[in-house]
Amino acid sequence: MKSQLNLFLLSVIIIGSTACLSKGGKGKGKTLDDGQLHGAVPSSKKGMSKPLGMVFIPPGTFHIGPSDEDINFNYSSRNRQVSIPGFWMDATEITNNDYRAFVWWVRDSLLATKQTSIKLLAKDSTIDWNSISKTYSDVKNAKKINEGFGEARLTLAPDNKWSTKLEINPDSLQYLVKYIDFDEAAKRENANLPRSKFIVTYSQKIYPDTLVWKRDFSYSYNDPMTKKYFSHPAYGNYPVVGVTWKQAVAFCNWRTHKQNSFLDKNQMAIESDFRLPSEAEWEYAARGGLSNSMFPWGNYYARNKKGCLLANFKPGRGDYVEDGALYTVKVDAYWPNDYGLYNMAGNVAEWTNSLFDEGAYNVMSDMSPDIRYDAIRDSTASPLMKRKVVRGGSWKDVWYYLEVSTRTFEYQDTARSYIGFRTVIDLAPFSKKK
Repeated sequence: MKSQLNLFLLSVIIIGSTACLSKGGKGKGKTLDDGQLHGAVPSSKKGMSKPLGMVFIPPGTFHIGPSDEDINFNYSSRNRQVSIPGFWMDATEITNNDYRAFVWWVRDSLLATKQTSIKLLAKDSTIDWNSISKTYSDVKNAKKINEGFGEARLTLAPDNKWSTKLEINPDSLQYLVKYIDFDEAAKRENANLPRSKFIVTYSQKIYPDTLVWKRDFSYSYNDPMTKKYFSHPAYGNYPVVGVTWKQAVAFCNWRTHKQNSFLDKNQMAIESDFRLPSEAEWEYAARGGLSNSMFPWGNYYARNKKGCLLANFKPGRGDYVEDGALYTVKVDAYWPNDYGLYNMAGNVAEWTNSLFDEGAYNVMSDMSPDIRYDAIRDSTASPLMKRKVVRGGSWKDVWYYLEVSTRTFEYQDTARSYIGFRTVIDLAPFSKKK
């Protein structure tokens, strides 16, 4: 009995001392040297909190592909069961205000880089353009603003302006995109190549093409939208349009830079990149947990019990206004799906990160499927390799394009008045607060 008691006390001492060592080591951030494996924590920095304006899409399995008859007989998709990891997604489409922040950041960065004499505001590090505009009538100040830009002026020349106010030259607003092409780096034949071979860098014009409102519709008076849609504050919370796939990628690159600069400045852990969703991620999120439904709200109709339309689209032959708007609506209009995502059907169609290929569903993986091709890196790429999947339908489309499984495409360097985008990000699990 005495020996058993001694053994019990010894075990308590061993367990207690081990617990103390473990706790002390973790708490003080020290590495124990007791011959045992304790592991090495890569960083004691804390991670970021919930990203603003985004909702979490939980991991799960669903059937990608048509939930109804393929009425166009495209044969470009087939029903398959696939699994998707969890990710964060913008609850709404990127707005004009969101994208304008990107445009202004590029504008201010260019001016601050070229003209060190121009003072930045201490509060948000942006240029005080109001004071500059007041003195723009002075020829000396006008020349000073454009010094260092050469022929590519930052502001429009007097003969190119239609008003007396200072106007930015859209062609001068270019953002330097930089990323690593992991698809190329992962190829076995490239195993011995240096990392620099897979770093993609290019300059991208980022100002939206406001003429899409005229270009997309022949013999149609859309001049007010051309003049005001991106610039007027009334459209601030409407989805940005006239943005190519390449410009959407540039926005994601800038948003990542903006986020990681803040995290690094505050000694926080660097997170993943913002990006466009894959085709499978988009469809999974749009379904809102309803695996075999035709629309984000379920089957089979585009109206609720009261007869109200559930999305912004073209419900009749030329009847654009029955849903409440002739063109786009605010990004949080109508009801969200069960994941909290707004306008996953209608309003504007949305860019995805996936290459459009008619046979993609036959070859893609059943785990986080995605087929991509970097036609930016490949200067010899054919037009077929520049097609990107577009999902969701828009304000000018009939109900068929609103179905969550309907696939269509647009070329990566083409802008439309009915295509926008939203971003996603992969974040590490948040630690629960006590």
